Amino acid sequence: MKLLYAHENHFMVNNVKNLIEAQQISCFIKNEFAQGAVGEISAFDAWPEVWLVNEADFERATTILTSYQQANKGEDWLCKSCAETNDASFEICWNCQHEHKESL
Repeated sequence: MKLLYAHENHFMVNNVKNLIEAQQISCFIKNEFAQGAVGEISAFDAWPEVWLVNEADFERATTILTSYQQANKGEDWLCKSCAETNDASFEICWNCQHEHKESL
């Protein structure tokens, strides 16, 4: 077994697990319910982690994870309707629900 990814946000960890499993790589989440122990243990030790069952899959899983992380990088955008700044991952303005359309 080998650690692939850790993050304080359960959503992020589950998303990575789903991406890896979609490529037929066996993995599991460790520390899924450990956040209740914060105070008794370090907050960092309670972060959920994605572990690979087979260490031989590490290189392939790392490539998948890196591609995902690079694809999610982008620049914030300004809504043309209300002038509100939105995160790059938003396709719809959080303030006015106006759809983001890339300039051609």
